[in-house]
Formats: sequence, structure tokens, C-alpha cells
Amino acid sequence: MLIPVVGEAELPGTIRAGFTLALVALLLPVLGPHLPAAPASPVIAAAVVLGEVATGLWLGWLARLLMLALGMAGQFIASMIGMANVIEPDLAQGAPAAALGRTFALAAPVALLASGLYALPLAALAGSYDVIPAGMLLPAADSATAATAAVASCFALALRLAAPFVLGGIVWQAALALLARLVPQMQVYFAGLPGQILGGLALVALLAAGLVGAWQDHVAAVLSALPGG
Repeated sequence: MLIPVVGEAELPGTIRAGFTLALVALLLPVLGPHLPAAPASPVIAAAVVLGEVATGLWLGWLARLLMLALGMAGQFIASMIGMANVIEPDLAQGAPAAALGRTFALAAPVALLASGLYALPLAALAGSYDVIPAGMLLPAADSATAATAAVASCFALALRLAAPFVLGGIVWQAALALLARLVPQMQVYFAGLPGQILGGLALVALLAAGLVGAWQDHVAAVLSALPGG
């Protein structure tokens, strides 16, 4: 449900279910000998299943945060260049998002597929059974620390990717404020907005490839460090 590329909300449910079944068919022959025997008690079996679901959701969520970072950077960029009011539905987050943010969000799975990085979370999923054996629960303290660090890292990455636009937006707004003081009769907002949008789009065209490349480098480092990776 959460793993990058396979778990994208834009994919139809039947395709995601097909990927899941194919993944089970690939991993079961490898992991089967390492799995414990089925518990005799239904209560214990249910507890084991719930524990495995929690572990899978935790690992998938850690990887999913990286996918959100690029779209979040797009949201920052859209706000800085004056295009935050151009919105469209966002299936991943459930709320309307800026069109530019959605463009970057959709570029994330494409970049993973093109670079081959989609294999890293799959390898981590298989290797996680060596780190967290089936039937074992996650250490609560370590999980909470990892979750907090992952959220902070995701937000920091999005802000770093959007940093040129944030800096440019601050300088632009300061220049408009100075112009408004020098020429009070001028409608600064209406005079400056077209230039802000055009300049911002030109900067997006210039830096988009570099932003996605920097995001890919960070994703490769973090996915390689996932438990079991």
C-alpha cells in the first residue's frame, strides 16, 4: 500500500493488488524457509499477523515520506512564484494541491523507475526479515525516534530543494516593497505578479532537472539505509 512506485495512489486498485500478489509470489520461495511455523492458537496467529502488518506499514511509511518530499518542494515553489491558487485534486494526500506541486509529485515515481531505485525498498522488504524476524515486534522507542527523524528529514529535504525559489521570492518581495515606498501611486501587486510568475517558471525550467537529480541522490542514500536494505 505504501511502497514507492507500486503503492502510488494514482494507480488503480486492481493493478496495485496485482503487483502485491506478484511480489508475494517472488518473495515467498526465498523467505518461506525462514518463517516460523504457524501458531496453533488463532489468537496468537492474529497477533503475529497484526505485528507483521505494523512492521510492513512502518517500513513502507519510511519510504513513502521520500516520495512526498518532491511534491512538497513543488508546493513551496508554487507559493513562491505566485501559482499556489492553481490547484487540482491530490489523491496521495487527499486535499487539493498546487498544479506545480502535483507535477513534481508525479515526477517522483517516474524518476525512481527510470533510475532503478524502485528496487531498493523491495530489497529492504526482503531483508527486513533478517533484521526483524517474523513474529517479533518493533522496538517502540527506536521506531518513534526513526519516525521523528524521517519526518524532519522529509521537510528539510523539501525546503532545501525549494531553497532557490524561497530566496528568490524573498528578494522579489523586498524589491516590490521598496518600489511601493518609492512609487506609492503604482499598483505594485498587479505590476509585479506577471513578472513573478514568468521569472518563476523560467527558474523552474532551468532548475527542474537538477532538483529531481538532487532528490534522487538523497532517496538513494536513505533507501539504502532502510532496515534490511
